[in-house]
Amino acid sequence: MTRLIFLGAAGSGKTTQAHLLSEILKMPAISSGEMLRSAIGFGLELGDEVRRYVESGELVPDELMISLLRTILTHPNFERCWAIEGYPRTAFQAEELDFLLEELNQPLDLAIYLKVSEDILMQRSLARGDYDDTTELIHKRLQLFQERTTPILDYYEHKQKLVTIDGSLDPASITAQIQQKLAG
Repeated sequence: MTRLIFLGAAGSGKTTQAHLLSEILKMPAISSGEMLRSAIGFGLELGDEVRRYVESGELVPDELMISLLRTILTHPNFERCWAIEGYPRTAFQAEELDFLLEELNQPLDLAIYLKVSEDILMQRSLARGDYDDTTELIHKRLQLFQERTTPILDYYEHKQKLVTIDGSLDPASITAQIQQKLAG
């Protein structure tokens, strides 16, 4: 049984790694964005409420995200193992997630932080070619990420669940390092 959380800034490779390890370890992976789209698209009970927040451009409240995670993690496909990418985004969410995982008897194995320099993150983000990405906007998002993420990293470090990986490496090397950490 493997239960992983992937943390990292936009462009760090967390989505890539979650999906690569999902294939290798034969476990489901889901991102916070996929969770929200699934709730809306598949008619989950919480979907209408999620849709209202998403369509108005507001952040989905923590309580609703936890309810959505509860629905997903109690599905038979997710009871034994999973990889979550893009959640939690605050220390409060990390604590709430831990309470939920304890209640579901699904302890987290590792919180994997893909650490990448700001220069590389900037290059990767600009290379994506998103229409709204400017150097200033990317820099602002990175600052916000750092402010919110440091307490999350401290939280998982205190719980001895945090593993920091050099996210500037090529995807195969990152995957190999994560597999080494999982092995022992």
